[in-house]
Amino acid sequence: MKILVAPDSFKGSLSSKEVLEAISEGIRRAIDAEIVGVPIADGGEGTVDALIFSSGGKVVEAEVVGPLGDTVKSFFGILNDGTAVIEMAASSGLSLVPDNMRNPLITTTYGVGQLIKEALDKGCRKFIIGLGGSATNDGGAGMIQALGVKLLDEDGKDIPYGGGNLYKLKKVDISSIDKRVYESIFIVASDVTNPLCGENGASAVYGPQKGATKEMVEILDDNLRHYASVVKETLGKDFSDVPGAGAAGGLGFSLMAFLNAKIRSGIDIVMEASNIDEKIKSCDIVITGEGNTDFQTAYGKAPAGIARIAKKYGKPVLILSGGLGKNYKDLYDVGVTSMFSIVDKPMTLQEAMINAKKLMSDRAEDIIRIFISGRNSK
Repeated sequence: MKILVAPDSFKGSLSSKEVLEAISEGIRRAIDAEIVGVPIADGGEGTVDALIFSSGGKVVEAEVVGPLGDTVKSFFGILNDGTAVIEMAASSGLSLVPDNMRNPLITTTYGVGQLIKEALDKGCRKFIIGLGGSATNDGGAGMIQALGVKLLDEDGKDIPYGGGNLYKLKKVDISSIDKRVYESIFIVASDVTNPLCGENGASAVYGPQKGATKEMVEILDDNLRHYASVVKETLGKDFSDVPGAGAAGGLGFSLMAFLNAKIRSGIDIVMEASNIDEKIKSCDIVITGEGNTDFQTAYGKAPAGIARIAKKYGKPVLILSGGLGKNYKDLYDVGVTSMFSIVDKPMTLQEAMINAKKLMSDRAEDIIRIFISGRNSK
C-alpha cells in the first residue's frame, strides 16, 4: 500500500513536518506501507518549510522589529533557484503577541520590510510572501517604511507605527525607496480575497481576532481608507478594492501598490512546487490534517485543495484535525472521505497542544487499522 501524508501545520503546536512525522509513525505501527511525505502550507505558517522541502534551499535567520516594535528573532527561506520565501507571521504574526497585549492600533509590519531588505542583500530578486497569521492592521505601512518610503505627517515627520496612526498621514514620499524592489518580482501567497475597507475589509473581518474592539474596528477602517486615498494621490493608482488588498491587515494592499505584487493562491503555489498532483495520482490513500477543521477549510485551506485533486483521481482522503468545528461536513462535498479529531478524551486546549504529537500518531494508527480491515473484508 502506498500512502501519501500531506498535512498542514497545527498552529502553536506542531509544524507541518512534525505532523508528517507523527502520522507516519502511527501508520508504521499498523502496516508496512510505502509512505510518501509532503509538508503542506497555504501561505501561512509552514510555507517556508514546505517550499524548502519540495524545492530545496536553506533557512536564513534574522533579527527584525516585531509587531510590538521590539526586536524579535525571525527567518526567511532561500530556495535553490534564489527565490526568497517570507512568512509575514515570522516577523509580524499574532503568535508573537501575548494575548493580553493584542492591539492592532499599534502593531506594525516593519519587520516584513526588513526581511525583504535582508533577502535583497543576499541577491534575491524573486519573492514569495505568505500573508497568513498577521497581528497587524497597518495596511503594510510599516513594511514600506522599512523599504525607505517616507510616510509623513503635516509637520513633515514620519508617522509612528501602527494602524491607529494612519490618520496622521499627509504625504507619501517614495524617492528614497530601495530601488532594488523595482528589479524584483513579488508573488503574494494568500487565499484571502477581502478588499481593504468596508464590511468585508481587513478591519471588520479580521480585526477582532487581533484584539480589536468594535470601536477599534471603526477607527482602523477609517484609517485604512485615509491611507489608501493618500497613496492614490502619490501613485495615481487605487488598489483598495482589488481582491486580496485586505489580506494580513491590508499588507496585500501595499504589496500591490508599491511593489507591483501579484496575488496567487497560497495552497496552489505549495502544491505545484511539491508536484502533489502526481503524488496523489499514484497513491492508494491520502492523509492530511490541520489544527482545526470547519466550513472555512473549504475556502483555500490546504486539506481542501488536496481533497479536490484526490476527488479527480478517485482517491480516499482522510483528515486528522485538532478539532472538528462548525459545518465541517461541508468538506464531504469537495472530496474528503472522512474526518477525525485526534483528541481521545475531554481535555483543555493546552493539554491537546502539549500532547499533539502522541495524539496524532495514535489516531493515525487507529484509522489505518480501520482502513486495512475494510479493504481486507472485501
